[in-house]
Amino acid sequence: MLLPYFQKGGIEAGCDEAGRGCLAGPVFASAVILPKDFQHPLLNDSKKLTEKQRDLLRPIIEKEAIAWAVGSYSPEEIDEVNILNASFLSMHRAIDQLTTKPTSLLIDGNRFKTYRSIPHHCIIKGDGKYLSIAAASVLAKTYRDDLMKKLALDYPAYSWQQNKGYPTKAHRAAIKKYGATEHHRMSFRLLAE
Repeated sequence: MLLPYFQKGGIEAGCDEAGRGCLAGPVFASAVILPKDFQHPLLNDSKKLTEKQRDLLRPIIEKEAIAWAVGSYSPEEIDEVNILNASFLSMHRAIDQLTTKPTSLLIDGNRFKTYRSIPHHCIIKGDGKYLSIAAASVLAKTYRDDLMKKLALDYPAYSWQQNKGYPTKAHRAAIKKYGATEHHRMSFRLLAE
């Protein structure tokens, strides 16, 4: 059972990213503030859910959340600042857009760049522990997947509708055959040794 909050008082925003290990496409992040009494039997770490379950949860999270937002960093920006910083900064972009100001941030993972003066708590595997981080993981993943499916229409050779930009055999074979696109992250090792 996922926990409703880290601390009883205050307004917590759960934050998570999607697409950090991809070879193509932006990295996405989401910040979500849920009501303290929010519960949903399906909500969990987005990686443990099917695509259908994530798509079912997204409108529920968007409707029930006190506030939610999604931010992203483009492949060019990732190449400029590196993927770790891009992950933090896409979370910052999401937090920037929240209509309710959080008093603390719950971050999935073990590192984060402080956002303004809002205290944060890094929680390893937080998307499997706290509802707000799980909700953020669902939004980040579904928004990113939707974009990759759209991009796949213009670049069918790379099978992004299936691999979503991750380094699968088929994706790497397409890069080897057709080269990289403007959506690939040039700072990443695009081809296996």
